[in-house]
Amino acid sequence: MKRFFTSESVTEGHPDKVCDRIADSILDELLKQDAYARSAVECCAAYDTLFLTGEVTANAAVDYEKVARKAIEEIGYTFGGFAFDRCKIIEKIHGQSQDIARGVDASAEFRENGADAYDAVGAGDQGMMFGYACRETEELMPMPVVLAHKLAQRLAQVRKDGTLCYLRPDGKTQVTVEYEGKTPVRVDTVVISTQHAEETAQQTIRADLIKHVIEPVLPASLLDANTKIYVNPTGAFAIGGPEGDSGLTGRKIVVDTYGGRCPHGGGSFAGKDCTKVDRSATYMARYICKNVVAAGLADEIELQVAYAIGVARPVSVFVDTFGSGVRGDDELAKIIQKEFDLRPAAIIETLGLRRPVYAPTSAYGHFGRGEFSWERCDRVESLKKYR
Repeated sequence: MKRFFTSESVTEGHPDKVCDRIADSILDELLKQDAYARSAVECCAAYDTLFLTGEVTANAAVDYEKVARKAIEEIGYTFGGFAFDRCKIIEKIHGQSQDIARGVDASAEFRENGADAYDAVGAGDQGMMFGYACRETEELMPMPVVLAHKLAQRLAQVRKDGTLCYLRPDGKTQVTVEYEGKTPVRVDTVVISTQHAEETAQQTIRADLIKHVIEPVLPASLLDANTKIYVNPTGAFAIGGPEGDSGLTGRKIVVDTYGGRCPHGGGSFAGKDCTKVDRSATYMARYICKNVVAAGLADEIELQVAYAIGVARPVSVFVDTFGSGVRGDDELAKIIQKEFDLRPAAIIETLGLRRPVYAPTSAYGHFGRGEFSWERCDRVESLKKYR
């Protein structure tokens, strides 16, 4: 059966991603000074103004404005009203609510029996988090989002290395993949919208992006005469970044995860420390799913883990292998709970999340990139006994 699936990505200069980068850069600076820093930083960028807000409790002295301006400069906004040395910054960051801190500092289980150190940290919020893995790509990720991210990364690369000097930081990519059953067979549609110098002709941009971005990234075997390519479909994209559209942390959560292939619990990652299960449990869910698929227990798996605020152990664990599992989904859920400790303190230790590793996650996806600890396949051998 023929079907189509589409995913998008955005560059680090997209206004929402500018906000994510700033929030995670602040988190990293906090963690450099205090590994146990609590952070939930939010950013909003509009035209020539950046607004910083949220909650921080840490034994650290961080110049939030300085960190923000450095991030903006590194992204490439050295021009216009939102230039790193010109934009206005309003900062309203305060301490974490004691009602939240109480549940994180001592979970319900720890208050009741105090026996297990891993029970000492409760979930920083309620909610459901999802993980996913499949065999479509070597990254064990869905092909549409992998290709969209690679195009966005390449778009940034040719801007920064001077190959296409007229490009500007803001950009978006989108890839539609055609499937026969569950097998990807071709790329049906590619969309790239990129900010550019005002005087650049659209014909030049289209030709250059096909030559320097699309062809180096997309395998020739997936392209054919019927593949549709759209470059700057509106005809021009000279006004971009926060000057063209407002930005907000956590507004690209589908781009951050699986490109829409897997459900999303709704919580964003940006600016949040590892006690926030929105972030840490989602990373753990991906780690589990990737190892399950790599171990041959399923060709595809979706995992949902749900928490209550202030409670260490998840309230539910749900597995769906879409009929591809070597065991039943209920049995795999039990195996996962036996083999992986899903309490926040255990997740933090397993993945090493009290380190300043977060700014690089702010663009081009949190998953499918080997530099992150949650992408390790170090549990494969221990899981093979269940095949």
